[in-house]
Amino acid sequence: MEAPVTKTEFRDAMARVCAPVNVITTNGSAGRGGFTATAMCSVTDEPPTLLVCMNSRSAQTGLFVENRRFCVNVLTGEHKDLAACFAGQQADMEARYATAEWNELRSGSQALADAIVSFDCRMVEARLVGTHNIFIGEVVEIRTRKDGHALLYFDRNYVHVPTQAGSFGG
Repeated sequence: MEAPVTKTEFRDAMARVCAPVNVITTNGSAGRGGFTATAMCSVTDEPPTLLVCMNSRSAQTGLFVENRRFCVNVLTGEHKDLAACFAGQQADMEARYATAEWNELRSGSQALADAIVSFDCRMVEARLVGTHNIFIGEVVEIRTRKDGHALLYFDRNYVHVPTQAGSFGG
């Protein structure tokens, strides 16, 4: 019998998968929260639905589940510090939000004013799988920006991608 893939092997392999960097926010009766995530993808376009994964050990898990709404803010290359801020263990959520400009969307979630795109979602399901919760959200509003360079996470580093052919920056 073959040895199972270890947690370290899996994490190291996933570090080699390039992913967009997002700040996921929520706001509602349980309060305001937010975290940095690369585990986000579309589920279906009818109805428009996407999913986000969050470590179940996060102190914010209950906040997101109780609010039943979240916003996916896709970051630009200029948002490296914001990504690091929302990825950190800083408990003061207001200090995190003070580092950028935000707008409130239809659901009440906070949208980053200069995100490449913001998806305002109504949570339709939360499911625990292993160490992470999968939040599935139906998109109720989208805000886009026509310029900006994407921020990606690859090999445990932030890398920005130009909008046209050219050199990559780190």
